[in-house]
Amino acid sequence: MKYRKPTKSSLFLRWSYSVPLLSYLAFFLLIWTLSLPLSPFTRRSTIILNSQWNKPEDSFEIRMKNSNFNSDKVISDNEVTEESKNEYLVNTNNKENVNKNQNEILQDVFSRADKNMDRKLDSNELSLWIRKKIMEHISLAVSNNFNLFSQIDVDPKNGVVTWKEYHSYFLKKRGFSSKYVKKHDEKRHKGLLRSVKEQILRDKAYWMEAARSNPDALTVDEFLAFTHPESSAANQLALVDELYDKFDRNGDDFLTEEEFAVLQAEGNDETMVIRQDEHERRAEFRKAIDLNGDGKADRRELLHYVAPQSPRHSEHEAEALLALADVDKDNMLSLNEMLAHPDLFLKSKMVDTARSFHDEF
Repeated sequence: MKYRKPTKSSLFLRWSYSVPLLSYLAFFLLIWTLSLPLSPFTRRSTIILNSQWNKPEDSFEIRMKNSNFNSDKVISDNEVTEESKNEYLVNTNNKENVNKNQNEILQDVFSRADKNMDRKLDSNELSLWIRKKIMEHISLAVSNNFNLFSQIDVDPKNGVVTWKEYHSYFLKKRGFSSKYVKKHDEKRHKGLLRSVKEQILRDKAYWMEAARSNPDALTVDEFLAFTHPESSAANQLALVDELYDKFDRNGDDFLTEEEFAVLQAEGNDETMVIRQDEHERRAEFRKAIDLNGDGKADRRELLHYVAPQSPRHSEHEAEALLALADVDKDNMLSLNEMLAHPDLFLKSKMVDTARSFHDEF
């Protein structure tokens, strides 16, 4: 058979069919390849990825606590497992309670507070136990403040803590390397979880409230107001000023029973007298404010009134716990009533004094 050379027209027809067909096959092959599951990693690739993932510069996991410094340690995997049972315990109770579940913690607190061992807690027993925990917390906060301040005041050591020094300390105590801390971009916070970023923003807000003399640095007293606002004398003085602003209507720097008990609210062109709970407010003034019984309170008496060590705080907390958990209305708490309201008591000053105070402030 004689070979015939293909003409130009026949070649054109062949390519006009083959090019679309080849393009379709290539597209189909691409879609099929992408739809396949990824092949498993080799051992070498797994080791490389794991080593990169575990670098502190790239990732960081920690469950932030309420207090700025109550959890300043790198937590191992084993500790996280145990601690997850006691998520409310961020204060001095950690060491003794770390291996207990919530019921065991409440049972232990109940037995310690039950002084007469009648298996009931009345308002007096509750109040005494709460005040004991408050005193322990305040004492620890004040005693540790200077040591912590000195640890952070290093660059340079000049008697004030700057935000940069505090932020570096914050990151280093949570496992980050010096290299990461040095290059850390505070605007982006690369490598930090959202919860940690939110904690930093909250700290910045608390910092601005505590920084009275310099927005970029804190003195030792201001540092106490930052870490433990309930323990700060400056904060307590500010609370006294607020009481004067609110109640001292004649501006004589004395607060009378009448001023404290009978509230006034100004309307458009008239003054409205508010007498709700006036009897209770008079009783509180006589019992908790007017210490010398002369019918008026000076700044010293008001400082005693607002201080967290004042018995009124523990008494009010005890009353609130009774009102919320005393199911049988016998004005006492049983262990079963406590166990029936675990969140209420675990967050209270009975168990976690630090969290309770910091939530209030």
